[in-house]
Amino acid sequence: MTLMGAAALLILVLTYAGVAIGRIPGLRLDRAGIALLGGAAMIAIGALSMEDAYRAINFDTITLLLGMMIVVAHLKVSGAFRGLGAIAIEHAHAPFMLLVMVTLLTGVLSAFLVNDAICLVMAPIVVHVTRVIKRNPIPYLIATATASNCGSVATITGNPQNMVIGALSGISYPAFSAALAPVALFGLVAVVVIIRVVYRAEFARTVQLTPEVSRGRMHKGQVLKAVVVCIGLAIAFFAGVPVAKAALIGGAILLLTRAIKPERIYREIDGPLLFMFAGLFVVVAGAEKTLLTPDMIASAKNLGLDDVWRLSGFTAVLSNIMSNVPAVLALRPFIPGLENPERAWLVVAMSSTLAGNFTLLGSVANLIVAEQARVAGTPLSFGAFFKVGLPLTLITLAAGTAWLAFGF
Repeated sequence: MTLMGAAALLILVLTYAGVAIGRIPGLRLDRAGIALLGGAAMIAIGALSMEDAYRAINFDTITLLLGMMIVVAHLKVSGAFRGLGAIAIEHAHAPFMLLVMVTLLTGVLSAFLVNDAICLVMAPIVVHVTRVIKRNPIPYLIATATASNCGSVATITGNPQNMVIGALSGISYPAFSAALAPVALFGLVAVVVIIRVVYRAEFARTVQLTPEVSRGRMHKGQVLKAVVVCIGLAIAFFAGVPVAKAALIGGAILLLTRAIKPERIYREIDGPLLFMFAGLFVVVAGAEKTLLTPDMIASAKNLGLDDVWRLSGFTAVLSNIMSNVPAVLALRPFIPGLENPERAWLVVAMSSTLAGNFTLLGSVANLIVAEQARVAGTPLSFGAFFKVGLPLTLITLAAGTAWLAFGF
């Protein structure tokens, strides 16, 4: 190995370790900063030129994520999410129906919009409702987190790792959804069944509930415009319009308003996530250029990654070690050389997402729900989540892998 190759390997390992841990001890550096530092280090050692670094960043992914963030921010700020949540939850007149409503609402919204943002909206609603009707909030909060992960499997726009896969693989939005929407639906059913069994005391007796959700202030005109834009986006996605283009245009249209200050929308955009993506693209490209020979890439066949079951398990483990987006980027050089790259990408999308339900630390969506619960004074423990997450992850991964192995 050359000196540059050794340096690139060290940068790759340190960057991925830092992203997995979330910080560097003794320094105020978060995941975004770690990824950007890693990318800059790759340029500094000469693994990539500035031009190579620019080309390494997949701007379709960045643009899609930015556009969807603007759309989601507008739905949140206009009051659309809270209004929809109120309508759905107020029709739940028994604990089990409340569980079903929370699961379906979170899962369906997460299928088309970024799941992390949906958790930011839904978790406070769930805490408020359960507090008002004097129910245990934990099973409903777990349903929010796990349903957001399961639901987001269904589409390219469901979560950040799917956006990366959509851009890298070239799989169309309709083809992606046709393959993975059944897996997402099965996952939502599994969420309801497993939580019903694990927290059976919560649902043992039939209790008449009258949940109420404060709708707050709603900008009705902006809600209507946002709904129209979302319907237009769905049509554009399934009609084959490039998803990044459609999302950017949709987000830009929503910025045309007299009712909502743009600063309120900008505050909802997760800039650090965009920076992290850019940095990781550069780090992976630098490592790929200096370390991965054609023989090393071909060696993926020796790992048996052509086998759907082995690829699914490998992706799930990798996603829990280093987080799902870095895991997807780490697998990027190896997937095109497999026998069926399209199916392999779908397996990676399915497994990297469902693996997030394994522990409370498995996905950003889980951490968002846990933090919202902590702030509200109803902490969600690692053990409480794991009682649901362990069986849910094993069952959904097995079902999803079987579907892609035999049904696709």
